[in-house]
Amino acid sequence: MDLIRIICAIVLPPLGVFLQVGFGGAFWLNILLTLLGYIPGIIHAVWIIARR
Repeated sequence: MDLIRIICAIVLPPLGVFLQVGFGGAFWLNILLTLLGYIPGIIHAVWIIARR
């Protein structure tokens, strides 16, 4: 299941974070990071998924 989340995080970072933590602070932070730059959003999403 983590592999699917990581693939989702690479394609659409907020989706990967949402699948892991739901609507929380990490989700909204990831949306902000993705809007500011796609790569920071991916890094944050993979970090959230790997940490939990």
